[in-house]
Amino acid sequence: MFPILKKEFNSFFASPIAYLVIGVFLMINGLFLWIFKDDFNILNAGFTDLNPFFFLAPWVFLFLIPAITMKSFADEFSNGTIELLQTKPISDWQIVMGKFWASLLLVVVALIPTLTYVYTIYSLGNPVGNIDFGSTMGSYIGLFFLASAYTSVGLFTSTLSKNQIVAFILGVFITFFLYYGFDAISNSLGNDLTIKKLGINEHFKSISRGVIDTRDIIYFLSVTFFFLFITKIRLDNE
Repeated sequence: MFPILKKEFNSFFASPIAYLVIGVFLMINGLFLWIFKDDFNILNAGFTDLNPFFFLAPWVFLFLIPAITMKSFADEFSNGTIELLQTKPISDWQIVMGKFWASLLLVVVALIPTLTYVYTIYSLGNPVGNIDFGSTMGSYIGLFFLASAYTSVGLFTSTLSKNQIVAFILGVFITFFLYYGFDAISNSLGNDLTIKKLGINEHFKSISRGVIDTRDIIYFLSVTFFFLFITKIRLDNE
């Protein structure tokens, strides 16, 4: 697994992908949180917290993570290198997990600079240090699990087509449905909580409150494992 992880991670930085992903992620968040005079602007909120960032980040990831993962297998299929990869002394699971952790690690690298937001909020608080570290750290943990679920979906959709654009569109569609689709269905049925809990958003908001519930962790791990498993099945059938 580790040779695949290293190869994939290095390939991100050997091309403009990593720099574009990190740059676009930070630029979009920076503009909405600090520059644009909108509802997300932290300086105009009148109180210091990072809720606007944690509301915005899942929507940005919804497009950026499929962009990271779209070439993972689609590129291998289109170039015919998947057969060569499968002849090496590594299992399909190791291939899938190597690509998964490489993509997820890139997302984590993109998140690290946003820790400066925490310091900024800490400094702007009245008094200084007036920040809810529990909910902030819970939200970062939630973002990690959300990113892992998005990444597993993106890897799966990259096995469905040799065309990277098709893989990207499918990835965006499925992650959008998992994040917001169940909420929309629930609202149309009179706010049915059972249906709402099938979606990512409900569990992300739960973790963001600063209370780590094992039910939320199990949910994210289940979604991630499910899509990684069917990705492995797709490789077996190729």
